[in-house]
Amino acid sequence: MLDIKQAHVTQQWAHERPLTCCRFDPQGRFVFCGAQDEALHRFALSDGAKLSFPGGHESWVMSIACTRDGAQVISGGGDGRLVWWDAAAAAATPPVRTISAHHGWIRSMDLSPDGALLVTGGNDAKVRLWNTADGAPVQEFSGHERDVYTVLFHPGGQFVLSGDLMGKLKQWDIASGQLVREFDASTLHEYNGGQQVDFGGIRGIAVSPDGQYLTAGGLHKASNPLGAVHEPLALLFKWETAELLKSQIAEGITQGVVWRMQYLSDGTAMAVSGGGNGGLLLFFGADSDKDVHRFALPNLARDMDLHPDGLQVATAHYDRHIRITRLAAG
Repeated sequence: MLDIKQAHVTQQWAHERPLTCCRFDPQGRFVFCGAQDEALHRFALSDGAKLSFPGGHESWVMSIACTRDGAQVISGGGDGRLVWWDAAAAAATPPVRTISAHHGWIRSMDLSPDGALLVTGGNDAKVRLWNTADGAPVQEFSGHERDVYTVLFHPGGQFVLSGDLMGKLKQWDIASGQLVREFDASTLHEYNGGQQVDFGGIRGIAVSPDGQYLTAGGLHKASNPLGAVHEPLALLFKWETAELLKSQIAEGITQGVVWRMQYLSDGTAMAVSGGGNGGLLLFFGADSDKDVHRFALPNLARDMDLHPDGLQVATAHYDRHIRITRLAAG
């Protein structure tokens, strides 16, 4: 039974380089990881056996998505490439398909609820839609002026959501390609005149299981961005009206940033925070102004993903480990 206060690390496996991102396959057999190298890596949950998929990228793997049937995994790199792989291969195999998708980093991707479409966003300020089966371009959503940090399909399948460096959170209609509306997440962006940098941005977005809420995560209080002085922040919006209901803070994490957000089955929003303070799983309730619980991870975390069973969480760490945390006793 889900119980965030019983969270504990159950498994961990090491890689040769710091990890950047992670995703479970829909069948819950594997966790796929990107690292500060040019390959995708797969760990089997049953025994930790690792398989690497080299040869598809010329830069770090920054984002990952798995097809709904678990047959293929797609990696997005700092080289702007999307690469399809045989997810269940017994040995390293060449890519199934490679396309040039963006100029610069592909920071985020997501599959539509039916698995037919893939959405990507990156440093070229573009949000693009692809046919999952063959990689053919389907749609482009233009309107962001700066780096797109995160993209997400709405669970209803009609809309795409995208968030950028400047705190602009946009809702797009898939059929028409038109902008529907914006959510004001500008408090997740900071400009430091002394250092002359734009900093922060929307690093994670999620829609609650009941469809009532949209949450967006990142950072605030960036008094010294280049010195990594900032704190995690989650913004809770009412989906129907786009009204900001709460700015949910996580006090005392003076070098933290929210990297990804997902909802648990009970409606609790879960965020992964990583920075100079190390790694944390943060939990927010719809009625809370602060995190309702936090679980300290052994090292700086860069990404996380929720297992299909709703109880296990994978986290990718700077200390080269992928870790599995169980949100329940036992």
